[in-house]
Amino acid sequence: MVRRSATGRIGIADVAVKAGVSHATVSRVMNGNFTVDPDIAARVRAAAAELKYQPNPVGRSLALGKTDTIGIVVPDLANPTFQAILRGLSRAAAQDGYRVLIADSFEVSSEEAILAGEARRRCDGLVLCAPRMTDAELEEIAPSLHPLVLINRTTAAADVPSLVVDYGQGVQDLAEHLVDLGHTRLAFLAGPPRSASNGMRLKGLEAFMAAHPQVDVRMLEGGSDFDTGHGAVDAVLESGATGILAFNDLVAMGLMSGLHERGLDVPGDISVTGFDDIPFAKYTTPALTTAAVPISELGEQAWHQLRALIRKEHNDAPGSRYQPRLQVRASSGPAKAPRSTVHG
Repeated sequence: MVRRSATGRIGIADVAVKAGVSHATVSRVMNGNFTVDPDIAARVRAAAAELKYQPNPVGRSLALGKTDTIGIVVPDLANPTFQAILRGLSRAAAQDGYRVLIADSFEVSSEEAILAGEARRRCDGLVLCAPRMTDAELEEIAPSLHPLVLINRTTAAADVPSLVVDYGQGVQDLAEHLVDLGHTRLAFLAGPPRSASNGMRLKGLEAFMAAHPQVDVRMLEGGSDFDTGHGAVDAVLESGATGILAFNDLVAMGLMSGLHERGLDVPGDISVTGFDDIPFAKYTTPALTTAAVPISELGEQAWHQLRALIRKEHNDAPGSRYQPRLQVRASSGPAKAPRSTVHG
């Protein structure tokens, strides 16, 4: 006779009694151990099915030393770029029976190491997406987070694949596009100072300026969200630039909104470009010229790399480098004469 526990829940002991085997045998069968005699395993599974036994996921995780969960730490979950990466990661992981635990550092770099450590203790592996911590901090913490995959950062730590977008080349392509349209005065609305991808953009612009000494490129303080772009209108107009390179699409959208409020036409008065090609970019008015990044693919590939580490599979080509693709739309057009006055 099956006797339920005090909670009324069918337990492993009930299955063992029903099948006439030990607790250990039931545990091995439920955890997929193939060393158990097939006939005995079949008897255990039949008993479990008859009793409607559901393994305790916490106990199963402890027994197997795995949680079937991975973690991802992002700097700003409100950013559609990180949402798309998360979507690609979650969908790919779900196909292999894994769930995703999400931690948002809210652009506070001092929180990242703490969040990463806590997430790793609860998961089988971790994805650090565009972390804002310093190189020294990343090098120090990376070995303790293994298995680990990085997005838009690299480390010297062994067996840590990195998925990196070539932001430097992407911003050069956008600048070249504006120059081809006759723009000789450009401005770059920079991203967060601790953003590694912002640093890549700056290096790309250094290379662009060296190759185009006749083009004036102004560096302006910025950020990564809509409000940043909206609040940068005065600085942009004071720069006299006719072509703007925004850190990302959100900044570009905020800037276009602010310019519209001032009665300025995009691209008639000033051309604006973004970066990433988030889903909203082609629906702005005008549609946004940008550098398209395969965002969802980054998430999918991050899972494939992490899965190989978790399963200890050989990986011939750990990490990947992605080239942005210039996506020309209506927000960029021929240059007008440089402006020297501030529009009020």
